[in-house]
Amino acid sequence: MPREKNPEAASSRKRAPRKAPEAAAAVSPAPTFLDPEQRAALIARGAYFRAQRRSFEPGGELADWLAAEAEVDGELLRGAAESTSG
Repeated sequence: MPREKNPEAASSRKRAPRKAPEAAAAVSPAPTFLDPEQRAALIARGAYFRAQRRSFEPGGELADWLAAEAEVDGELLRGAAESTSG
């Protein structure tokens, strides 16, 4: 004997929308990530040049480091965004 379909059960169940194939992800290369030691070296270099610009006056070391860290991270994020969007 065939079973009757339950209209309430069918209408309460929702299907997830189909995902479109991501052709761009297959074409563009994965972003290259930096080793933590390389990142720290870039930050240290940037902080050094900032300290040099202020004639190595004491008291601004933390500000130099934080500014260099923000600059390096911004560049890394910008580079990762450009490699995924292109």
